[in-house]
Amino acid sequence: MVLADYNPAWAGQYRDHEQRIRRALGPSTRVEHIGSTAVPGLTAKPIIDVLVLVADVTAEEDYLDPLVAAGYELRVREPGRRMVRTPARDVHVHILERTNPAAEDYLVLRDRLRVDEADRQLYADTKRDLMTREWSDMNAYAAAKTAVIEAIKERGRAAR
Repeated sequence: MVLADYNPAWAGQYRDHEQRIRRALGPSTRVEHIGSTAVPGLTAKPIIDVLVLVADVTAEEDYLDPLVAAGYELRVREPGRRMVRTPARDVHVHILERTNPAAEDYLVLRDRLRVDEADRQLYADTKRDLMTREWSDMNAYAAAKTAVIEAIKERGRAAR
């Protein structure tokens, strides 16, 4: 796992996948760029994270087959959440129900990091520090960031 300096090309890569997803699921589908690659100036793992909101995540026939046909592979099937990704593993598409609080969490974090330099720097420093350690898997790395992420989201909610 490698952190990269912000790359302006990430926005274009997101837009390409947004268009692909909208062609597969329809133009009114809510699609958002989330994660560190969605925050100009933030170091990130060079993986584009995309959020797709659906009415019912259990109604896979409404979205999963079209996304697979569009070139994505099913990676995660959990209660309330699905995730597909590109074969190259450079784009992760997180599928949640519109009413899932986790969807709002993704957007609050992204929006806060986009506008607050101190929180953006705190998050970048945290990630850099954690990258100096060995992790059994990506879940352990993600869990280690939780306290910082929760604090940033709290400030983001308060600022809204």
